[in-house]
Amino acid sequence: MKPITPCLWFDTRGEEAAKFYTSLFPNSRITEVTHYGPNTPGPEGQVLTVSFEINGQPFIALNGGPQFTFDEAISFEILCADQDEVDRYWDAFTDGGEESQCGWVKDRFGVSWQVVPERLYELMRDPDDAKVQRAMQAMLKMRKLDVAELEKAAEQA
Repeated sequence: MKPITPCLWFDTRGEEAAKFYTSLFPNSRITEVTHYGPNTPGPEGQVLTVSFEINGQPFIALNGGPQFTFDEAISFEILCADQDEVDRYWDAFTDGGEESQCGWVKDRFGVSWQVVPERLYELMRDPDDAKVQRAMQAMLKMRKLDVAELEKAAEQA
């Protein structure tokens, strides 16, 4: 089976978004750009689609017009190795974007991302339910997730 390819509908900024995303993630690249031709719904010569990969995962950015916009019902999770990686992605997405709760952020294009440290999932799998609940309660109060604060909360008796 071929990979499932998410198609992201932009008004006119698909190429800009693809360039931004491929600059942030390792193993990422733009693979193809197509343009509107004569007798098509968009202005001739304007970018229609941008095929790109984020860490090897294919995506398509479609400049389809203003009819549809993004919302938080769809998001992309970035599992981060450490706090430095969380900070790097968070800073990139909040530049022109909008912070939300629990590690969620909306980038300057309106796409929602979850910036999550691997350590959160480790804490959520701890056999001590009280630790899990303390870490969860700490996470629910955060915008950007803070590994040290999550660990501190989990360990408090």
